[in-house]
Amino acid sequence: MPVASVALKTMSLPEFGEPTVMPLVARTTYEARIGALVARGSKADFDAFVVYGDREHAANVAYLTGYDPRFEETLLVIVPGKQPKLLVGNEGWGYAEICDGPYQRVLYQTFSLPAQPRDRSPALLDILADCGLKAGQRIGAIGWKPFGPGDSGFGETTLDLPSFIADTLRTLAGDKHTVVNAANLLMNPADGLRAINEADQLASFEFAATYSSQGLRNVLQGIEPGMTELQAARLMGINGLPQCCHPMLSAGKRAPYGLPSPRLDVIKRGDPITMAYGLHGSLNARAGFLAEGATELPPDISDYVEKLVAPYFAAVVDWYETVGIGVSGGALWNAVHDRIGDPFFGVSLNPGHLVHIDEWMHSPIFAGSDITLKSGMALQVDIIPATGTDYFTTNIEDGIALADQALREEIAARHPEAWRRIEARRAFMTDVLGIRLRPEVLPFSNIPAFLPPFWLSRNSAMTVARR
Repeated sequence: MPVASVALKTMSLPEFGEPTVMPLVARTTYEARIGALVARGSKADFDAFVVYGDREHAANVAYLTGYDPRFEETLLVIVPGKQPKLLVGNEGWGYAEICDGPYQRVLYQTFSLPAQPRDRSPALLDILADCGLKAGQRIGAIGWKPFGPGDSGFGETTLDLPSFIADTLRTLAGDKHTVVNAANLLMNPADGLRAINEADQLASFEFAATYSSQGLRNVLQGIEPGMTELQAARLMGINGLPQCCHPMLSAGKRAPYGLPSPRLDVIKRGDPITMAYGLHGSLNARAGFLAEGATELPPDISDYVEKLVAPYFAAVVDWYETVGIGVSGGALWNAVHDRIGDPFFGVSLNPGHLVHIDEWMHSPIFAGSDITLKSGMALQVDIIPATGTDYFTTNIEDGIALADQALREEIAARHPEAWRRIEARRAFMTDVLGIRLRPEVLPFSNIPAFLPPFWLSRNSAMTVARR
C-alpha cells in the first residue's frame, strides 16, 4: 500500500560503525563459479569460453577468478577438462600470482602498455590454440555487454571485445558464426550467474557499501559554504579500495549534469549540489541544496520540498516497501512511476538495478518486466529525477540485498559484524523513518534512505507520516 504522506523532520542519524573485518571470497568459490559456467555452457552447446577484462570492464573476469586487471587487458580461457588459463601482460604477471585464482598464468605481452618489452610471447593465435581452442568449437565470448533486441540489429555474433582478440578467435574457430556473445550466461538479470550472490560475496558488498556511504555521510556532516569542490570531496575519506566509477561531486551550474568530478570551484550557500562515491560492490549518491532551509532558495522554487522532494521520497518508500523475493521488476517500476511518472520528474532510467563488482551489472526493473527478484540478489535503489528546471533534483542511491531465511542465517553466522550493522540500519529505517521493510531486505548503507534536502540542516531529513 502506498504511504499516506511524508514530511521533513529533525532526527538523529545513528552511528552504524565501520568494518574491522574484511570479508574475502574463497578460491573454492571461484572454482565453483567456473564449474557452474562450464555446466551452463554445456547446456547451451558451448565448447569453450574466453572472458575479456580490462581496468574499466573487470567484473566478469574478477567474478570468476578474483583477478581484476590494473593497467592491461586480460583474457581468461576456459576449456572443459583443462585448467583455466589467464593471459596477462608484463605488469599483470606478478599481480595475478598474489590474486591466487584457479588459473594458470600465461604471459601475453601485447596486453602490456605501449613500448614495454614484447620479446617473450608467441602470437595470440598460437597461445589460444595451446590453451585448447580449435576449429569447429562453439566458443562463448564474454566481454561486459550482452546485446538485446533494442540494440540496432546486433545479435549473438556481435562481440564487445577488442577487434584484435575477436578477429583472432574467429580465425581460429574457422567460422565467425561459432564465436558467440555469451555474456548473458553471467549477466542476464533473470538467471545469470552473477545475478545471485553467495553469503561471502554479499558480505563483501556490504563492506564496500559501508565505506562508500560513510564517505557521503562525512560530506553531509562536514561541508560548509566557501569550500572548494575538491575540499568537500576530500571529506569522503577515500581509502584506496578499488572504485567502480570515478568520484563525483559538483555544485552550482555543473551540478545538474551529475557526472562531473570535483574541481577548485568554490561552493556557495544556496548552490545545488550532488555527489556519488562507488567501490566494487557499491555506489551511493545524494543531491540537494547547500542551504539551511527553503528561505535560502530562490522564491520561485521555495516549494522545493513540497513539489519535488516529498513525492520523490514517497516513491522511494514505495520502492522499499514493495521490493522483496518473488516481486517482479515491473511491480517495482510501477511503484515508482505511479508516484512520480509525471514528465516534470524526468525519471527516464531504470528505477533500480543489480549492483555487483561493476556499479550497474544489469537490471530486472523496467516497464512490463516479469523477472522475479530472488534471494541472493544485490540491488541498488537508483531513482534519479532530472527535472531540467531550477528545482534541480533530489536523489537516493543506496545498496540492498535480498536474502531468504537460510541466507540471512548464513550471513549472520559467517559475518556477525556486518549483520549487526544490517540489523541496526533496518531498525532505523523502520522505527525512525517509518519504512516497513520485508524481512528479506538487507540495507547496506550507513545513510539508509536518509534524505536531507538542505545539507546545512544536518539532522533534517524526510520521514513517513502515516495516518
